[in-house]
Amino acid sequence: MEKQVKKFGAKDQIGYVFGDLAGSMVNLYIDMYILTFSTYVLGISAKWMAGLFLFSKIWDAINDPLIGSLPDRFTIGKSGDKFKPYIKIFMIPLALSVLMCFADVSSWPSTMKHLWVAAGYLLYGMSYTGTSMPYGAMASVITQNPEERTKLSRARSLGGTAVGVLFLPLVPMVIWNEDHSVNASGFFMLAIVACIASIVFYIVLLTCTTERVKVEKKVTLQNNKQYSFMEVLKGAIKNRALIGVMIASLGSSIASASMGSMSSYLYKEYYHAPRMMALTSPLSIPVLLVCFPLIPKLAKTFGKRKVIILSATYNLICSVLLFLFPIQNPYVYMVLNTLASIGQTGFMMLIWSFVTDCIDYQEYKTNMRADGTLYSIYTFSRKIASSITHSGTTYLLAAVGFVSGVQSQAPEVGMGIRNIVTIMPAVASLVEIIGIGLIFNLSKNKLEEIYEELKRRHEEKKGA
Repeated sequence: MEKQVKKFGAKDQIGYVFGDLAGSMVNLYIDMYILTFSTYVLGISAKWMAGLFLFSKIWDAINDPLIGSLPDRFTIGKSGDKFKPYIKIFMIPLALSVLMCFADVSSWPSTMKHLWVAAGYLLYGMSYTGTSMPYGAMASVITQNPEERTKLSRARSLGGTAVGVLFLPLVPMVIWNEDHSVNASGFFMLAIVACIASIVFYIVLLTCTTERVKVEKKVTLQNNKQYSFMEVLKGAIKNRALIGVMIASLGSSIASASMGSMSSYLYKEYYHAPRMMALTSPLSIPVLLVCFPLIPKLAKTFGKRKVIILSATYNLICSVLLFLFPIQNPYVYMVLNTLASIGQTGFMMLIWSFVTDCIDYQEYKTNMRADGTLYSIYTFSRKIASSITHSGTTYLLAAVGFVSGVQSQAPEVGMGIRNIVTIMPAVASLVEIIGIGLIFNLSKNKLEEIYEELKRRHEEKKGA
């Protein structure tokens, strides 16, 4: 007798929130503060860190497709789940990588210090790939219902948002002393918190979510061909919707850098109030309370594509105004910047459901489903985007005259950082509009047609 599968519900959404919490505890902390830690505590130059960021993403270009395609090639464990076993394997090294990245090795010889930072960052990149790819692709096997997938996308956005609201505000208060000097031990103390929390949160994800959609391994729905990465890649190259989402994600990465690591330098060097950054995340809570119920309703009524285009256009206009008219008061800037970032909140809540739509679209076009491989191709594009953003902004930091390890920077450094931070969201929004508005080609009606056709094919397969 076939085992009764539990219906999709709140438990799945809660589990999915915790999955993003788990990854974000490590990912956001490292992405936002490893540059700050390395330049202020370890005395490593911004140019060298930019080179590390670039090299690590090139390495990711090699291992991302290899790791991401594993669930499509091999089923491991006895549960029959496609993605959960891989999360179990990689979640421990991911948690440990944050301890390596924020260990105070400033007293070590220069060569050993640089090698340690590189090793920790590369371990982080590989282990984050090992957890984030199966976690993201899970959405396509938890449910095939479009509205339920939108709920999962929203749930995923809540995880990173919760880390931003509850954990990241603590960071400036711990890593900066009252006299604005750096507190090296504070970084590692928070790394311990992130390490433990990440493991606990991943356990909640694995416990609460259910993989319902079972797709036969190594076989297409149409013919009996063996799984081929090159066949999936050929389909991805022709997948215009996926290419549009990839380009839009470059914009999202640019916006994330401006609101994250670069903002730390803004409040330190332009406003001379590094601890003020602790207020930025709590200030966004009212925005989230409004957007959380509103965005899915707007997406259901008007379509996700239109909502993202309007959100990005709003963010573009606001960001250009902030760039053209410098705000001297940090409190006024903080409020205006929070209001401007509403547009990015809409993007963040919806983008992951676009990825599952692209996976469905490729199955619709090719009759082959390879969730893990396609998701790895998408996340590869995100890492390329992250590489361009992190390396580019770090080089810009050096270009405006920032010097690592000194007590104070030249006066023009603060203004240069302000210009970078305020123009980046405008560039980000423009890229998002190009990706979703001009390249992504799946309208609300077209998606409904795809869902119905795939549903028919799957029912035919079950009856065969």
